[in-house]
Amino acid sequence: MRMKNELRAVIALALAGCGLAGCGSTPPPPVIAHGVALHEPLVSPRPFGSADTAFGLDALGAWCRSDPRANLVLSPSSLASGLGMAYLGSRGATAQAMGSVLHLPTASGQALEAGLQARSAALRGLGGPGVTVTATDQVWADPTLDTLHSYLNAVATGYGAGVAQVPLLSKPDQAVQQIDQAIATATHGLIPQLLDPGSLQDIGWVLTDALYLKAAWATPFQASQTEPGSFTTAAGQQVSAQFMEGGPYVSASAGGWTAVWLPYANGRLAMMALLPPAGPGGCALPTAAQLGTLTTTLAAGGKAGPVLSREISLPKVNLQDKVSMRTLLSGLGMGVAFTTAADFSALSPQACCIGLVEHAATLQVGEKGTVASAATAVGVVAAAGRSGPPPVIFDRPYLMVVTDRTTGEPLFMARVTNPTQP
Repeated sequence: MRMKNELRAVIALALAGCGLAGCGSTPPPPVIAHGVALHEPLVSPRPFGSADTAFGLDALGAWCRSDPRANLVLSPSSLASGLGMAYLGSRGATAQAMGSVLHLPTASGQALEAGLQARSAALRGLGGPGVTVTATDQVWADPTLDTLHSYLNAVATGYGAGVAQVPLLSKPDQAVQQIDQAIATATHGLIPQLLDPGSLQDIGWVLTDALYLKAAWATPFQASQTEPGSFTTAAGQQVSAQFMEGGPYVSASAGGWTAVWLPYANGRLAMMALLPPAGPGGCALPTAAQLGTLTTTLAAGGKAGPVLSREISLPKVNLQDKVSMRTLLSGLGMGVAFTTAADFSALSPQACCIGLVEHAATLQVGEKGTVASAATAVGVVAAAGRSGPPPVIFDRPYLMVVTDRTTGEPLFMARVTNPTQP
């Protein structure tokens, strides 16, 4: 309650200053407050990287099966962060379903928060010469709702996320504008609109993640060697694409898949381009185990398995997608989180269920390197009767008893059938 009152006081001062300064129609930036982030014991983030990989393959496979001829781009990292913040507010069967779909390696408690903290630190530490990586996590809450301090501490510990109060329930379209502005800034304008007007009706909390990457290749492709070539689409049509020629690069194979390792300038980050086995099309994807084997082999430069040094011909691409993930996630087994049977009591006693999961991603691959962005918004519905259980409404004949609390002696009794009459 103290944090809530302090937030209101700071926001009131900010709004008063806005009035004196004569603010325009653009809403002022929200005030951000943070829970207490615990410094957890140092653990390896690798199990969470494996979990996000398995979840990403599941999501990409389900999405591909719904539209097998379309280009698709998503960020398993961003989706896992947005949904992971929701997971920290879940309990019971809801937590079990979400944890299973997300492939979380630990179920609850300090071990989970320590792993998430290590994951966040590793992600935010990917930058370096020629490489920019930023990850931003945020909780947006309506000021009339009570967000548990224990939840705010958990998202601060695991994701470095703060809480911003915006009028989600009273002025949802203003909240949409404020959230979209923050996402656009965090993604350097690559995702100008994640949420649409009218999309936040009855939403009391929005959990967002924004990811931005700009990375130069360790060895850039020469633009003079980029040439048109034939590409066979998923529909079996022949199209002309611009192919970048370069190499040699480290290559490995597993389960019929051929993977090529394209390192970025800082030496830590790389792109793995994977060619599926020859044969029927469809939604071919490697298993998480196959992808893990290829990653380990290529990253080790042949120390963990056989590799070849090969030239490559890789098309330039400029992909972008925006999708509602609710149906897809329900199909993967997270359905309970979207129903009134959901339990998000660790977020707030006033939280009902997940109302929306919006995701957008972009990916540009060219001769100099890669520019990519992603954003995820998870909206949690505010339950009806926000102050607790629904009120008891005496709108039909009722009784009244005046009782001695010590002895139980009924001093008066009355039955009311029409309160407008004596």
